[in-house]
Amino acid sequence: MSLSSFNIAGIDIAPGKRATIALPVTKLYTHAPIEIPIHVIRGKQDGPRLFISAAIHGDEINGVEIIRRLLKQAALKRLRGTLVTVPVVNVHGLINHSRYLPDRRDLNRSFPGSERGPLASRLAYLFMKEVVAKCTHGIDLHTGAIHRANLPQIRANLDDEETARLARAFSVPVLLNSTMRDGSLREAAAEKGIPMLLYEAGEALRFDEVSIRAGVRGIIKVMRELEMLPPSRKKTKASKEPMVARSSSWLRAPSSGIFRPVVALGARVEKEGLLGVIEDPFGEVEDPVHAKFSGIVIGRINLPLVNEGDALFHIARFGKVEKAEATVEEFRELHEPDNVEDPGLDSPII
Repeated sequence: MSLSSFNIAGIDIAPGKRATIALPVTKLYTHAPIEIPIHVIRGKQDGPRLFISAAIHGDEINGVEIIRRLLKQAALKRLRGTLVTVPVVNVHGLINHSRYLPDRRDLNRSFPGSERGPLASRLAYLFMKEVVAKCTHGIDLHTGAIHRANLPQIRANLDDEETARLARAFSVPVLLNSTMRDGSLREAAAEKGIPMLLYEAGEALRFDEVSIRAGVRGIIKVMRELEMLPPSRKKTKASKEPMVARSSSWLRAPSSGIFRPVVALGARVEKEGLLGVIEDPFGEVEDPVHAKFSGIVIGRINLPLVNEGDALFHIARFGKVEKAEATVEEFRELHEPDNVEDPGLDSPII
């Protein structure tokens, strides 16, 4: 039985082979080419075709490192199906340490794109045509914005049975049943019937070891759930079931000043509990910030200088907040940076 063909940018990748492809996008002012780097691995057997994308926002670099470490995993030698990795989608943004493209457009609000639109629209169209449309599943890797960190979490349409199955397999502590944003890659993939997860973890322009390790481990677990990889040869302790947040909202600064938070990312907070204090430079004025409801901190500002209305804490509500707290604690212990040997993987995550 012959295997189905697979090509990107006119380049065929044969079964059992790997290939690195430079997908032409445009040119700089100097006429130096801008190309999207893509690495494809094909198994010797047909199976799902999974794309992993990162740096759609050019300053969100954790995903770049996640893909680098993923490609070193020995388990990929036993791959069934096709893995398409795209560590840098927004090359312009990465070069300029920016979330955006040169025209300040957000690539993740430009899908599915157009062949004749502005640069963001053209790039979105090209990515959809050459990568997304040729795959059956997808995982898009993100971080918080600059000066904001996210607890590792999956955002997805959990009302879709296949998507929910893969979200649980990823094994992060928090799942958010997130609505589609207009122009997002997730929305464009859904319109093509492609189940996709969005992994959020860490902060822009920073490597966060826990977020990176959790990302590698989560992708491998999703690939095992899809039967693209065989089960781990190592015995593993069953992880706690991820918790689905009932809802979430940002708590904003009631005033401007210097912000001193007193709770960490992933902390459990109680309604009316103290989260931090906003002060003037002389310490004469103190404006306490209190939680409006009980939950878990899944996002937090890291910049101490805040203006009135700035988002300070992203808090998720849970039916059983104590259970959610225990899940977060177990997750942290598993992904501690000094734990080089991951019991769920066949290769170290380094």
